[in-house]
Amino acid sequence: MSSTPSLPKFIVWAPDYTDEGALQRRLAVRPTHLENIKKLVSQGTLRLGGGFMTPESVDAAAADKKFLGSCIIYEGENIDVVRKLVEDDVYYKTDVWDKEKLVILPIALATVLPPVPS
Repeated sequence: MSSTPSLPKFIVWAPDYTDEGALQRRLAVRPTHLENIKKLVSQGTLRLGGGFMTPESVDAAAADKKFLGSCIIYEGENIDVVRKLVEDDVYYKTDVWDKEKLVILPIALATVLPPVPS
């Protein structure tokens, strides 16, 4: 699915849980999470995303980076479609993302998104 200007965009702010085992849960399912993301990117559904980290993580070695959550831009027919995509994510299902603090909102982008890979 290619990007269609008329298809709404939604931003997802998905902070991680902050309990002692949260980072371990994230790292345990990260390969599955990344593999699933590749499919959504190739479909044009997930347009941009990444993990947000502590400020100290900018210069840290890869093994010492501390993730705090995820920020994602999805393209979908409506907010319910995007909510389903979020709830199907392994980070949601395995209690990496804090379900009580997760936010999904429509976004009016002021810049262009990267093209959908072909």
